Amino acid sequence: MCDVCNKAFRHQSSLIKHQHLHSGEHPCSCEVCKKAFSESNTLIAHQRTHSAERPFTCVVCKKAFSQKSHLITHQRTHSGERPYTCDVCKKAFNRKSHLIRHQRTHSGECPYTCDVCKKAFSHQSNLIKHQRTHNGECPYTCDVCKKAFSYQSHLIRHQRTHSGERPYSCNVCKKAFSHWSNVIKHQRVHSGERPYTCDVCKKAFSHGSNLIKHQRTHSGECPYTCDVCKKAFSHRSNLITHQRIHSGERPYTCDVCKKAFNRKSHLIKHQCTHSGECPYTCDVCKKAFSHRSNLIKHQGTLNGECPYTCDVCKKAFSHRRNLLRHRRIHSGERPYTCDVSKMAFNRKSHLIIHQRTHSGERPYTCDVCNKAFNRKSHLIRHQRTHVGEGPYTCV
Repeated sequence: MCDVCNKAFRHQSSLIKHQHLHSGEHPCSCEVCKKAFSESNTLIAHQRTHSAERPFTCVVCKKAFSQKSHLITHQRTHSGERPYTCDVCKKAFNRKSHLIRHQRTHSGECPYTCDVCKKAFSHQSNLIKHQRTHNGECPYTCDVCKKAFSYQSHLIRHQRTHSGERPYSCNVCKKAFSHWSNVIKHQRVHSGERPYTCDVCKKAFSHGSNLIKHQRTHSGECPYTCDVCKKAFSHRSNLITHQRIHSGERPYTCDVCKKAFNRKSHLIKHQCTHSGECPYTCDVCKKAFSHRSNLIKHQGTLNGECPYTCDVCKKAFSHRRNLLRHRRIHSGERPYTCDVSKMAFNRKSHLIIHQRTHSGERPYTCDVCNKAFNRKSHLIRHQRTHVGEGPYTCV
């Protein structure tokens, strides 16, 4: 019997091993790394980490282990045995350590604390990951592009951009994704679920990122700024699109006529000119349009609606684009500048017309005499010389 805790043992050798727990004695030392242990069998198991010996083999999958306890735990993956059960929710686990970690979700215990910011964690592994935000450690490196990551899970997800692997599929439409989180987001397209709600206007969104973007319409926050002209945007995608004005980049090209565009939506609209598709139809007059924006404009002309009002002169407009153009009369803004003469204009169409004075382009041609003009209005005036039309009468 142990003199300290009165625990009884059948064999004297077991009593001697147990007493090492109280005395702190570690008489068994590893010859390789000098690490000390209180029991010889623990030393033997440790020495296998140096020799790579794995004497315990799973009879099902032939996987080998250095310790018998590891084999026993592994075999539960085949048998489905879960001997450790939570007293609170009855959830079962195949490892005792997993049960202990789970129980902290009920108790709220967070025994692992960051030395830098004092943030507490329930799992030691989460603390180790968190500490990398302070020390900048990125121990996981991509073999292809050498990009480094602080979390192994982030590396695994990144590697799929190289391999093209898409292991997660939608149960409804079988569309495949590289990340499980993307599957969850996608499935909301089928279920109609919108779990993210704006506190101000109660509008709901299927993605948290879309809610964050929407909230900026209330706060007026514009965190993304152009390095060239300092114009600020609420969405990063809008900044990227804007920067193409400065760079001249046009990454979207029409397969038919090779015309390039700086926005994908502009390319889609343009492609309708080749296909003749007009998917948007007016409910009143059944007139069809290739662009949804043109349908909305048309509907405004039918009901006389002018929902866009100038803050300065109170003039109302049926289209938002017309209001934006009108405001430049008050502000004096001229955002469109000629690369040749540096002359500035308040409308893009005016800049295009002006640039023809430098390029010599004359896209409007008379059907009668083939004389060409750089403005459509000039062509119309010229055509009257052939028909003898005099539209302006002295009163």
